[in-house]
Formats: sequence, structure tokens, C-alpha cells
Amino acid sequence: MASQTAGDVKISELSNDSLIVRLHFTINHLSRWLTPIHDRTKLERTIRRGEPTPKELVIRLRDEEQRIFPMLHLIAAENNPDLDRLPASSKSPADAARDERLSTLSIMAEFRRLRQGTCALLRSLPDNAWSRVGSSRRTHDWQIRSLAEHLASHDLDVLYEIDLSLDRTGARDDVSAASRAHLDELLRLVPVTVKS
Repeated sequence: MASQTAGDVKISELSNDSLIVRLHFTINHLSRWLTPIHDRTKLERTIRRGEPTPKELVIRLRDEEQRIFPMLHLIAAENNPDLDRLPASSKSPADAARDERLSTLSIMAEFRRLRQGTCALLRSLPDNAWSRVGSSRRTHDWQIRSLAEHLASHDLDVLYEIDLSLDRTGARDDVSAASRAHLDELLRLVPVTVKS
């Protein structure tokens, strides 16, 4: 029987270890796609008005990681913490101006550092800690496992958007075939195990 891949298995069915690998692979996919593109404008423009650029989509990944990591950390550090104690995540005009100045690859590097921290925290937890809960009256209660699944699902949605955007803008025209691989192909390269 052929081994299962990330292209075959729902995120909710992945083992904890496979979920961590899946989160790591988001960085690999971004690097494969974006690093070979040397014309910065191809990552900062779009063909259709109102569609996000590849750069804006990478910012979306980074910002979601910045929003979720403090919740993960608090749940891992305390028993049944109140997640509403965490400051609401918001972007100031200075933050937006900084993002405007930074290159897409610089923002990807920030996201990589954040994601490595998330994966290190998840790797440090025994499997039974993944069911730990943090409570919130503003949103809803979260488990460590549900936060990790949320990140993986968010990654999937945003990576599909980046994949389409790179094709539409022609950003991939002058890069190697390996850097033009689409997300569906890349997911089939990632072996996974399912929850027992």
C-alpha cells in the first residue's frame, strides 16, 4: 500500500508529529516559490484590482502566526488560562509603513522565525498536553491541538492564493521547474501519519 501524503489526509486527521511537519513545510513551500524571484515588483503587484499581492499574502501568514503564538504559549505555560488577558492584536500605522518598506523575502524571514518558534513549542509538548485548553469569552475556548490545526488550515488557504497569484502575475516565468511546482504537487511529497 502506498504511503499517505499531506495531499491525501485532512488536517484534522493528522498525528501531532505530522501536523508539526506540515507547519514546517509551509516555510519550505514559500522559500521554494519566492526565493528565486529576483524582481521585487512581481511579488508586490497583482493583475486584478482588489486581489492581494503575494507580499500581502505573506504578511497575512506572518500576522496570523503573531496572533496565534501567544495563545499557544499561554496554554502551554498555565492551566486553563484566560486568553482574554492577552492584548488584542492590531497593526499600527507605523507597522503598516514598515511592512511597506520591507521586501517580501524579509517578511518571509520574519514569518520563518515565528513559525520555527511555534514548531519548537509544539515539539516540546507531550501528546497529552495537546488537549490543554485556554478559555476566552471574546471568541471561544481553544485547545493547543485546535490552534495548530487552525494554523495549518490558514496556511493551506493562503498558500493556494499565493500559488494562483504567482501564476497570474507571471512571477514564475523565468524560474526553474522545481520553483514552479504547484501546491497540490508539493503536498503529495509530504508523507504523513494519522491520529491513532
